[in-house]
Parts: sequence; structure tokens; C-alpha cells
Amino acid sequence: MSDDGRQNNGSENVPSRQRKRFPGISSRAYEHPADRSALVALRKLSGFDTVFKALSGLLPERSLRLLFLSDSVRVSDQQFTHLNDMLRDACYILDLEKVPPMYVNQDPQPNAMCIGLDEPIIVVTTGLVELLDEEEMRAVIGHEVGHALSGHALYRTILLFLTNLAVRVAWIPLGSIAIMAIVTALREWFRKSELSADRAGLLVGQDLKASMRGLMKLAGGNHLHEMNVDAFLKQAEEYEEGGDLRDSVLKILNVLPRTHPFATVRAAELKKWAESRDHQRIMDGHYPRRDEDKDTSVSDSFRESASHYATNIKTSKDPLMKLVTDIAGGAGGLGGRVRRGFDGFTSTPERNEDEPPAASN
Repeated sequence: MSDDGRQNNGSENVPSRQRKRFPGISSRAYEHPADRSALVALRKLSGFDTVFKALSGLLPERSLRLLFLSDSVRVSDQQFTHLNDMLRDACYILDLEKVPPMYVNQDPQPNAMCIGLDEPIIVVTTGLVELLDEEEMRAVIGHEVGHALSGHALYRTILLFLTNLAVRVAWIPLGSIAIMAIVTALREWFRKSELSADRAGLLVGQDLKASMRGLMKLAGGNHLHEMNVDAFLKQAEEYEEGGDLRDSVLKILNVLPRTHPFATVRAAELKKWAESRDHQRIMDGHYPRRDEDKDTSVSDSFRESASHYATNIKTSKDPLMKLVTDIAGGAGGLGGRVRRGFDGFTSTPERNEDEPPAASN
């Protein structure tokens, strides 16, 4: 039952606790700064979506819809009714007028996605449905509805198409390189969009513990009795600040092929946002409205994004980010720190900064 006491088709699977609703909420309210600035810039380009969709005529959207219609189970009042209740409730809370169709696809791998060019569709796998409890699943469905509200489905579909295309033309060197450059850029944007959608999931579920549990299960499976949220978040701290410059480079290389951030990172980011003033203002009813989107300033969004990254770099405990901060601050002795940071990539023994070079014979 949401804030107005509306019943969700009488399903016993839907908790009767009250959850706040956000009439007219703009996706800008929960979008990650990097995600938001990119999307605002795209939306400001006159006719961009029209041209983009025209150029995307090769995308097999009809094929995708027919595939899920013929080989998956469509969520409805007759099938997976508890998921249908949660989907309708998520759209009600985020004030998404048209409820996107949702399908359950037989796949043991836990996953969910929101795709489509003209109209988004949501797909969840049986592995995910079997892994999560009701409140955890509510956060995931809210996550996907957040993608739909933000307009992510279009770019997600193109990312899937280009990823498949890159595999098919891998034998053409220049073609593969060109496509993979676009795929890499889209993946970087999509990782940021996942952080945005996690926030939307929290706004829908309004249960931080459930969101945390869901992310832990994606990382470690259905063994909650063996896991601990605080210890899981501690992993995120260790991941960020541990190691040396070699580890910083390896982190970048590890994340490049991924469409999603690592689970511990997502959990830490979501907890940080849940405790922020921005989140509290939304819960208090103070948030940007959709009817104000047309007045959004591109330059303001870029400035906000730049400020966000500058703050993150300054406060980051990652060795590479700390080095960047020191360089910007003019710290001395950086040469030795860089050599020590990458010690192990080369067999050259480390020499003290103040030690003179060994005499040659």
C-alpha cells in the first residue's frame, strides 16, 4: 500500500506498509552527476533522439519484442502477479504514467535489463527472481523503472547491439577498433547510469537494508546467514584505498569490459547517497519536477558534474587519485613515489631518492 492507501490488486505479497510517492519527479532528482550531465546534453541537441533512432533502424527491436513474447513469460494479473503488483507500484511511486511490459526469462544467471527504442521493456531472469526476496526484488524493479524514466533503454539497446556487432566484425581490424571505441564510451556512461538506477530503486523500495541485501546476494549468492552488510561495505573501503599504483591501474583494466560497477562499490555509493542531504530532500518532497526539465542548463549540469569529480578525487583514498591530487598540489618527491608505486612491474630494484646512482665500471 502506497501513501494514499491504494491496494495492489489485493496481493498478499505486497507489504501493507506505507511508502512515499513522488508526483511529477524528474529523473534529475536521482541521477548520478556524470550520468545526468551526459543525458541533459543529449536532450538539448535538437532532434538528436529522432536522428539517433533513424540511424538505429538496423536495430532488431521488433525481433527482441517477438523473442520475449514467444519465449518468455509476460508479467500480468495472471502470471507472476506479485511482480506485476510491484511493477505497477514502482511506476505509481515514480509517477511513470505508462507501465512498461515486463517479462521473466528462463536463465539461471541473475540479471535484469530495461531495453527498447520507442518503448522500454523490462526483462528479469528466473535466476534473479529465485535469488531475491520480495523487498529486494522491489528495489530491482524500481531500479529498472528508474532506467525507463531516465530514458536509458534506448542507449542500453544500442550498447547491446554494438557489443554483438563488435564480435561479428572482429576480423576487420579498423571496423572492430572503431566500434569498440564507441562501446567503451557507452559502457562508461552505462556504469554511471547503474548508480542512478540504484538510487531510483531505493526511492521505490524505501528500504536501504533490502537494497544492500540484494547487492550482497548478487555478489555472494543466497547465503545471507553467511554475510554481513558492514563487512561487505568494509570490502568497498579496502578496494578503494588498498594496494599501490599497480592496483589502481588493474582496477581500471578490470572495470573496462563491464557494463555494471562492482557490487561492493554500488553498495557503498548507494549508502553514501542514502545518508546525504539530497536524498533526504527528495523524501521530504523537495525535488526537481519533469515540467522543469526544459529549463535545465547544460552548463550548470556540466559544472555540477565537474565539481562532483573534483571532490571525489580530493577525498579518494585510491593511490592513483591521491597521486593526482598531490601533482595538482605540487607535492615534492613524486618521482620516487611513482617508482615505488609501480615496483614489481619491472625488475629494476628501487633506489632511495637521496641515494646517488651506482658508479659504472
